[in-house]
Amino acid sequence: MFDTLSDRLAATFKNLRGKGRLSEADIDATAREIRIALLEADVALPVVRAFIKQVKERALGAEVSQALNPAQQVIKIVNEELIGILGGETRRLRFAKQPPTVIMLAGLQGAGKTTLAGKLGLWLKTQGHSPLLVACDLQRPNAVNQLAVVAERAGVGVFAPQPGNGVGDPVQVAKESIEYAKSKVHDIVIVDTAGRLGIDREMMQQAADIRDAVSPDEVLFVVDAMIGQDAVNTAEAFRDGVGFDGVVLSKLDGDARGGAALSIAHVTGKQIMFASNGEKLDEFDAFHPDRMASRILGMGDMLSLIEKAEQTFSQAEAEKMAAKLAKGPKEFTLDDFLAQMEQVRKMGSISKLLGMLPGMGQIKDQINNIDERDVDRTAAIIKSMTPGERTDPTIINGSRRARIARGSGVDVSAVKNLVERFFEARKMMSRMAQGGGMPGMPGIPGMGGGPGRQKKKQKQAKGKQRSGNPMKRKAEEQAAQARREQAGQGSPFGLPAGGQGAQDFELPDEFKKFMG
Repeated sequence: MFDTLSDRLAATFKNLRGKGRLSEADIDATAREIRIALLEADVALPVVRAFIKQVKERALGAEVSQALNPAQQVIKIVNEELIGILGGETRRLRFAKQPPTVIMLAGLQGAGKTTLAGKLGLWLKTQGHSPLLVACDLQRPNAVNQLAVVAERAGVGVFAPQPGNGVGDPVQVAKESIEYAKSKVHDIVIVDTAGRLGIDREMMQQAADIRDAVSPDEVLFVVDAMIGQDAVNTAEAFRDGVGFDGVVLSKLDGDARGGAALSIAHVTGKQIMFASNGEKLDEFDAFHPDRMASRILGMGDMLSLIEKAEQTFSQAEAEKMAAKLAKGPKEFTLDDFLAQMEQVRKMGSISKLLGMLPGMGQIKDQINNIDERDVDRTAAIIKSMTPGERTDPTIINGSRRARIARGSGVDVSAVKNLVERFFEARKMMSRMAQGGGMPGMPGIPGMGGGPGRQKKKQKQAKGKQRSGNPMKRKAEEQAAQARREQAGQGSPFGLPAGGQGAQDFELPDEFKKFMG
């Protein structure tokens, strides 16, 4: 969603790099480019004005003029101001002192409240809670059935006593859900309310009545991040008509310009708490302003990537795999390779994971063109092998490759390439597990250096070359012997002159104790 904004900001900062000092004209030009980038991203004009004012004031101050690297200091200022307009610190859910905690979802129809209720329920379930979804959207056709399906997929409870489709009292359902949650020991109640095609008095009144009936601990306003400036207007109307405590952005994976997301927190004074960035139920997480600002500026989001890995990978399995690799490359089999690949796949889309790495914005087009089905094809090839072939891929000959290719529906060359890549990956992983480091990296133990370094070592080992002419070589040896004798060295090992051998050499007293 923020690709266009990221590209414009990256181009702006590129013009600053390499300058030892920034003039006022440089800062004005940079501020102008940032202003255009924000306006093109559909950020609200009052937000843009406040942002640019803060950036210019700080950029013209001592923190940039006296900095060793002014360009980096400007980027730091922009990053900090972005975090500010996104809400500052991460806002956490408030839980009731006496359960159940009641969370009410409100927003326009089509914002994705029902699906988001399931996503929030699944997220809370992974945090150790027992959520209950409540169907209070009794107007939209099949809204109750949809919530029931979403709850089943998320593995959480659902309370839907009324059929919906225009039948039932949503306020009464909301009241009854609290007692039901207590009887079934649910510690969190998520109330899914009805939406409308636009802001109207009837919708506002119904939302206010539900709010008064259940006294929610959190009222979350769900907004479609793709609707642009209207998102800000809608948020302000809800804030004034019903009131809410936090914002949830849905459809953050869309291709809209995304300026609404940068505007809502600043305009309404309410922070963004969660963001939904995909269709799957697990593509949902807490919103971290600092991490989002880092992504927008192309710095990646390593913390979120690490958190995903910690949630997906078992510590015991990781230690077991490390021990295997440390024993030697042959201990790592294609079965292990498949298990590792499936674990990575559980973390989500490969392109999204790569996008969290710093600097990946420069190869954004290549990342977006990654075919996620390649992972499935690789898995199909490995699963078409016999247990013996997975354990020892060296036995895979031409006829076996042909059989595996037929079984997995790929070309023979794909099987061959997979096996070759596996051998290379196994060597590298084993070397890294044993503390060797990466191949070809000079100065890293066990790995040596590049070709230039190897030639230098060979040259040093050879020393001074001896002549191929016997007469000339004899003359060189006699001259060298004369030089050693003149310097008081009777042998190449530094023994005294006069024909004494090693057995006649007297060690200094301080070394005798080491000679036994």
